[in-house]
Amino acid sequence: MATSFGLAQFIVARLVLGLGTGGYVATVPVWQAEISQPSKRGAHVVMDGIFIGAGITISLWVDFGFYFVTGSSVSWRFPLALQVVLSLMVMALVMAMPESPRWLLKRGRSEEARVILAALADADPEDAVITLAVRDIERSLALTGSGSWKDLLSMGEQRLFHRAALAATGQMFQQMCGINLITFFATTIFQQYLGLDALQSRVLAAAMCLTQPLGGFLAFFTIDRLGRRVLMLWSAAGMSVSMAILAGTTSLPNNTAALVVAVIFLFVFEFIFTVGYSGLTFLYATEVAPLQLRAAISAVSTAAVWTFNFLLAEVTPVGFDTISWRYYIIFAVLNAAIVPTVYFFFPETNGRSLEEIDEIFMQSKSVLDPPRLARTLPRMLHVADVVDETETESGGENGNGKGKM
Repeated sequence: MATSFGLAQFIVARLVLGLGTGGYVATVPVWQAEISQPSKRGAHVVMDGIFIGAGITISLWVDFGFYFVTGSSVSWRFPLALQVVLSLMVMALVMAMPESPRWLLKRGRSEEARVILAALADADPEDAVITLAVRDIERSLALTGSGSWKDLLSMGEQRLFHRAALAATGQMFQQMCGINLITFFATTIFQQYLGLDALQSRVLAAAMCLTQPLGGFLAFFTIDRLGRRVLMLWSAAGMSVSMAILAGTTSLPNNTAALVVAVIFLFVFEFIFTVGYSGLTFLYATEVAPLQLRAAISAVSTAAVWTFNFLLAEVTPVGFDTISWRYYIIFAVLNAAIVPTVYFFFPETNGRSLEEIDEIFMQSKSVLDPPRLARTLPRMLHVADVVDETETESGGENGNGKGKM
């Protein structure tokens, strides 16, 4: 794209970039979820929200800097070329990362899987807890089988269509909450609809995205304490209130106080979104998917993200031009509707192994059962729990020994 000298070259390069980005976004959360312990899986995967927010922020500030470069194609070529450096860094570093132990076991490479599980749990590969973890994964594989894309359209004992629908719906919520009407059109909102000048609008648009890494850090420290549902429910409620306030304040174009409140709640909305819907929906899509179709369901849910992303990008200019401030009301209602949907249909996955989540769905008989079973189903003993307990007992024995001496 950075070397484009014609529209055709630019379009082809953008399509290739889109395919690569889609594949990467669909794969990374799956890998993160499969190498993480249940007690830390949420924090590990929602880190995506921190880095996505940081990336958007950096890109906006780079664009802002090159806004002042006039009369030269460098103003758009350099920001595009800069991304090549980041891609090369990823290519170099990814080779040093461990493979998913669940993927290795699925391929029959049990010894490699055992070594990686041991490294992740800080235990010996021959330790009984590692053997227990391997057996749990192999049991899950035996129950779920191999699977194909066509299985996503069937329900069956594992409720595959149900799980794919939950994953895709969560990702749809990520877009239909209205985040990209704020992020993509921030400069336009500040300049055309709030009456600020071009420079102020660009500074505020870039500064607004600084709230995303902050929201990501809050999610990082709370998701494994409060759970997925709590963050999704309260974030949707907060975004609904923010959109309602934006509708009210932007309906008063000549009111300075209303203008200030509108700017504040644009920042508030960005922050709340990152807490509950930036990285969390990618995490949730991988958690509810069974091992044999985890990559496929992640791909479907990621496709839902980009489909509704495209829809909003196309509809938003028309929406603002035709109904102006009333456009925010649509998203206030949509966010309000997310709250009961999450409450009644989305089970809590916090602290559960991926194999336990399989069990929750296999015992479910209807779409309303998983949330209830997630609350009542007894928890399994996890590798990390056993390792921590063993280390505690060992430390206590050593301490007692020293006391006797």
